[in-house]
Amino acid sequence: MASIAWSPATAWWSNRKASTFGAYWDWQFPQERQETSGSAQLAAGELRELLLDVVRLRLRADVPVAAYLSGGLDSSIIAALVHRCTDTPLRTFSLTFDDAESDEGPAQREMAQYLGCQHSALHCSRADIAAAFPQAIWHAESPILRTAPVPLMLLAQQVYAAGYKVVLTGEGADEVFGGYDLFKEAAIRRFMARAPQSTWRTALLARLYPYLEHSPTANPALAKRFFGDGAEQLGRPGFGHLPRWQTTRRLWRFLSPALRAQLSGSDPLRIIAADLPDQFERWPPLSQDQYIEAHTLMSGYLLSAQGDRMAMSQSIEGRFPYLDHRLIEFANRLPPRYKLMGLKEKYLLKCSAAGIDPKTTQATIPRAGQPKLFRARRAGGLRGRTVEPAASPRRRLFQHGGGHQVVRQVPRGARHRIRRQHGVRRYPVDDAGTSAVHP
Repeated sequence: MASIAWSPATAWWSNRKASTFGAYWDWQFPQERQETSGSAQLAAGELRELLLDVVRLRLRADVPVAAYLSGGLDSSIIAALVHRCTDTPLRTFSLTFDDAESDEGPAQREMAQYLGCQHSALHCSRADIAAAFPQAIWHAESPILRTAPVPLMLLAQQVYAAGYKVVLTGEGADEVFGGYDLFKEAAIRRFMARAPQSTWRTALLARLYPYLEHSPTANPALAKRFFGDGAEQLGRPGFGHLPRWQTTRRLWRFLSPALRAQLSGSDPLRIIAADLPDQFERWPPLSQDQYIEAHTLMSGYLLSAQGDRMAMSQSIEGRFPYLDHRLIEFANRLPPRYKLMGLKEKYLLKCSAAGIDPKTTQATIPRAGQPKLFRARRAGGLRGRTVEPAASPRRRLFQHGGGHQVVRQVPRGARHRIRRQHGVRRYPVDDAGTSAVHP
């Protein structure tokens, strides 16, 4: 049993003669050019009824149910639907941060007041995140890509202290309805790859990440070189994710020589491609990107180390209405343009939200700032502990000195240079009032 790699939605059948295991459910999409009947407005109405049902189902509990309210579209829709399902005022919780780029406090308060929620916001300072980071790593029991799990663990702690044990969250909406900028980025990169010499196609990159203070598209020449890299692999499974994966691969330089040698024969792209379903290449490009996103970052990280493990560390059960299998199956049958209309993300979800409560469509899109942990003067000694000389050789994981060089530069304002040298770039992520940096 220890040698079996269990994937999500896997079942094991056993009798006296043999044992077999396999997936009993998975994301499936129609073949390319297969369209749905009916207009977008009809589909939006069907989606509204389905959303209402999946939220109503997740309100069933023998204890009171609360919700996370980030101020963004996804969690605002859930709060509005709960408001329609019950006469009891909804109890909501959210996070605020020191950095303006990370903080959604005003939008959270506005939505909570509009819906009549009993709302509590937990402010997480850099020092708070630094102090709790070791505890988050312990509970995650897996590598952590960023500091975002820490505020979620602290928020779950507050939820439990308030007497609640169940919360609804907006996780999954971006994967199911095409909300991430990664999907827009992939669409532009495919468009560019078909005519690499075109200047006006490259100009579309300026429409990515406009809300970031230091957008990766701010320098047109660098943006063209970065996002245009790998154009010759157009049509290859995973093309939409190549920039993320290639950037992450550059971080291998920080690993110890022994570990790099051990990994030298490993090709993560080939491993992922080998695990894709047979019909994958016949799906539309957006569907391919959604499938990979759901089976890598979402299931392996957002719902695991950042989601369930942080919540359950504080005895909190997280429930995810957008990941109801009926909702996923409905969304997967939709034409791709109903999710990504040009460069307008979550098109049908927004149409549906207008019929639930027009106020929800005015909800802000959570921005992608990461609480700047290493800028804190009082970071609880975390910088020293993470790269102390004794730790790396003992663990045989990291090259001695590499981490020190990076961390020493950060307080001196060299963040942009580090991002250029080591390939760290920003991405928008979740809908729980937190944010993230993807390597």
